[in-house]
Amino acid sequence: MADDPKKTGDDRKQISLKEPHEVRSWTNALGVTEQKLRAAVAAVGHSVEKVREYLRKK
Repeated sequence: MADDPKKTGDDRKQISLKEPHEVRSWTNALGVTEQKLRAAVAAVGHSVEKVREYLRKK
């Protein structure tokens, strides 16, 4: 997630696991634990759309 929540574009379409505040933001936004988020990204990549789809199937 972008550091600036007002940003749009590629930053908002990719999940970054590099910064703790971004991990927290994505786990809150997706309603999952950090472990589930990391597993989803490992399985399908950093695309928010693909991670959402993966998590819906689980």
